[in-house]
Amino acid sequence: MNESATYIYGVVPEDIEIDEKAEGVADAPVLSVRHGKIAALVSEIVMDRPLGTPKDLRAHEQLLNATAAEVPVLPIRFGAVLATRDAVVEEFLAPYHDEFVAALNELEGRAQFVIKGRFEEDAVLAEILTENAEAAQLREEISALPEEAARDHNIRLGEIINNSIEAKRDAATAAMWDEVEPIAVMSTVRPPSHEWDAVHMAVLVENDRQGELEQAVEGLAKKWADQVEIRLLGPMAPYDFIVSQEQAE
Repeated sequence: MNESATYIYGVVPEDIEIDEKAEGVADAPVLSVRHGKIAALVSEIVMDRPLGTPKDLRAHEQLLNATAAEVPVLPIRFGAVLATRDAVVEEFLAPYHDEFVAALNELEGRAQFVIKGRFEEDAVLAEILTENAEAAQLREEISALPEEAARDHNIRLGEIINNSIEAKRDAATAAMWDEVEPIAVMSTVRPPSHEWDAVHMAVLVENDRQGELEQAVEGLAKKWADQVEIRLLGPMAPYDFIVSQEQAE
């Protein structure tokens, strides 16, 4: 007989009503394990089944994001498993009950959004070559040299381009921060996820200020239309703003 265990997604207020169609990892039904004023979102998994496929990761994230659109949720990192539902109460919910309650209260009526901006490569490269005389000269010389002879030129040109992109990323991030900081409860800059990232930020906003956030981001998106593609993602679970991080891991 296959041994089963209890997979944990996140912590929510105890009075949550779970959609009977909600599915988690391995398409398992999602249940709640209650204790005091809080509950854990869980599902049962078979222990001999490999855990960590792209489908599993998507299911984990989608469930938490859908939950965050309705109620405050403390997301748990992918892969948290305890032996039984009783263990969820005894080892997870009960020891940190008051801290989880305080964290959920902090998140009440708020949601996380992620702002991602990606430079348009051709436009930014053209701008760098226009702004930097050395880069333009190197580009011209490279075109006239055999591949092996142009090696040092290519290395130097790559350094200039990388440094220029980093400076432009810093400037774009600062500009976006100025726009969203007055709207957000909290903001944080994420590390670039791609070499051509222009902006990568997470913001926590009051639900009734979502429209203001969208307008602020759209304003810069229009201003940067020829150079940066901007996306606003959310609402989503507040991965970047967990108040009690040690217990939420």
